[in-house]
Amino acid sequence: MGLLDRGVEIKTPEQIDGMRKAGLVVGRTLELLRGHVRAGVSTAELDGIAEDHIRSSGATPSFLGYHGFPASICASVNDEVVHGIPGERVLADGDVVSIDCGAIVDGWHGDAAVTVPVGAVSDDLTELIRVTEESMWRGIAAAHLGGRVTDISHAIERYVRAQGRYGIVEDYTGHGIGSQMHQPPDVPNYGRAGKGPRLVEGLALAVEPMITTGTKDTDVLADDWTVVTTDGSRAAHFEHTFTITPQGTWVLTALDGGEAALGALGVPFGGR
Repeated sequence: MGLLDRGVEIKTPEQIDGMRKAGLVVGRTLELLRGHVRAGVSTAELDGIAEDHIRSSGATPSFLGYHGFPASICASVNDEVVHGIPGERVLADGDVVSIDCGAIVDGWHGDAAVTVPVGAVSDDLTELIRVTEESMWRGIAAAHLGGRVTDISHAIERYVRAQGRYGIVEDYTGHGIGSQMHQPPDVPNYGRAGKGPRLVEGLALAVEPMITTGTKDTDVLADDWTVVTTDGSRAAHFEHTFTITPQGTWVLTALDGGEAALGALGVPFGGR
């Protein structure tokens, strides 16, 4: 493991393999939670399921206690963009819930998020979820060895702008990840290509677009965690942790390593 400029952490192939173990715990936890999302379930119940699964997998929840955060997942409902604290809130038909999850295995972190509809949701929310998830994959697909971090940012913004009138949240970004959950560099979801640190082997990034049906503007609630849209519009959030090997791109938190989604975009698979 070494450091590049601006404190960017570069991992060895063996350390990336450690991150894959953490990533699989995260990916499997999110798939489990997706199956439990339904009307009548509280966000606290989802949190309990997540913690039990993470710990039974031999991992540690990376969110629990992080800067005082009181839960193992973030559960953000409707106009809540990110960092929602699980609690007594009960999901209802027509809601959308973003679930963000992190796990640590042998000191290495994985971090990913999905947005899940609760029952039948409106067509515009179905489209919001689709656009947000696809923009994440477009961003990851734009990354290649020798490129720059904002190649990812530009690809996300370009895709979202082409889909209609959406807000791209600017105050919260993706990030580097490895021996800590949040590391340099930041990975914005908008901007010009060709800027920021170079994409090199051993760098791992978490890419996480946060898209709204309204404006980009957000506020933080009195709990000092929950980020909401200022105009009350609905939000969606997707995230994956990935790296680039000499063979191609490897999504460490996707159960198939991202092979299917990246293959559909013509990107070589770099997993092992």
